[in-house]
Amino acid sequence: MNFPDGFLWGVATSGHQTEGGNDTSDTWFAEHVTPTAFREPSGPACDALHRWREDVDLVAGMGLNAYRFSVEWARVEPVEGEFSTAALDHYAAIVDRCRELGLAPVVAFNHMTNPHWFAMRGGWLDPGSAAAFARYCGVLMDRIGDSIAYAITLNEPNLPRLLSWIPIPEAVRELDRATLEAAAKAAGVDRYRLDNVVLAEELEAMEDGRAAAHVAARAVIKARRPDLPVGLTIAVVDDQAVGDAGIRDRKRSEVYGRWLRLARDDDFVGVQNYERARYDADGPLPPPAGATLNQMGSDVYPPSLGNAVRYVHGEAGVPVFVTEHGIATDDDAHRAAFIEPALSGLRDAIGQGVPVLGYLHWSLLDNFEWVFAYDVRLGLVAVDRETFARTPKPSAAEYARIVRAAAAVP
Repeated sequence: MNFPDGFLWGVATSGHQTEGGNDTSDTWFAEHVTPTAFREPSGPACDALHRWREDVDLVAGMGLNAYRFSVEWARVEPVEGEFSTAALDHYAAIVDRCRELGLAPVVAFNHMTNPHWFAMRGGWLDPGSAAAFARYCGVLMDRIGDSIAYAITLNEPNLPRLLSWIPIPEAVRELDRATLEAAAKAAGVDRYRLDNVVLAEELEAMEDGRAAAHVAARAVIKARRPDLPVGLTIAVVDDQAVGDAGIRDRKRSEVYGRWLRLARDDDFVGVQNYERARYDADGPLPPPAGATLNQMGSDVYPPSLGNAVRYVHGEAGVPVFVTEHGIATDDDAHRAAFIEPALSGLRDAIGQGVPVLGYLHWSLLDNFEWVFAYDVRLGLVAVDRETFARTPKPSAAEYARIVRAAAAVP
């Protein structure tokens, strides 16, 4: 496979999903109320708070040159206005280790979790949310900004809107509402708001808050280091029209439009693709008969990555960074077989003129997958739930082989 010089090959993780014990965060709090939308608490997760060196070494051992991780705002600012030197030192150590091993540190300043105090104020609905986030980003930049390679402000701020297009039983939506009500009651506030449990009537207002936060964070980051590439990531389905394109195009406008327009002022846009969805004039179509399905019920369709990248670049006009891509499956043979054809489609998009900065597979580890807890597996590396021992799967070796082969092509 022929990829551009300087292309970044890596994997992605996130703080709350791997670190464990994130008990000053909003998600941790919501995991422990009754009722809750979360199947089980995150608990120690993958114990990456203590085993992060092993994880970074695994990335380097695969022959990769980039590692994406997220900083937990709740650890850095556990109490409003009070910043933890120990937490900042922890994340600085991860950045330093990446640099020692030749890995470009790709850092997400926010990956769908916020401090408990922030959620008690209404999260992104609060008028001061953008300023609070920008203040935190400035503190983080002062500590690690000189050493990171790419800055991601927000992870998938369009995900709640995307999920609104998925047929979800009313009972599930009511459980989401009940979770937020229970959290508000337990916290003693009128409203408690999360990133990944969002009410339908608040979608627009939550997006307004996130968009303002991105703009404010970008300004703060650029003020401290103008040369640092800054962007956000969006969840992008390969939306396909079968015949009439009306519904497909309406979905694209609602789910991606705002964020792709915003990204035009960024240095790159992160694409996070896992699936395709097909629509005709009447609505969504089921997966084709006989298709292999992932754990989320979508058909496994490797060309979705290249299609998503072409669409996003066509709309935003800035370089694309594949900041997440993978497959939810218990069958690692499916994962191993999925990677190369997906990357072939990505290479074709690059050959057609789409500037792609790199590819980060989600995820390094089988980790905590939000409301699905530990029942959905996307990792290249298995994690024993009792001992936390890491065991690379055959797909990790296959990914490493593909990267070595790509590097060998002149």
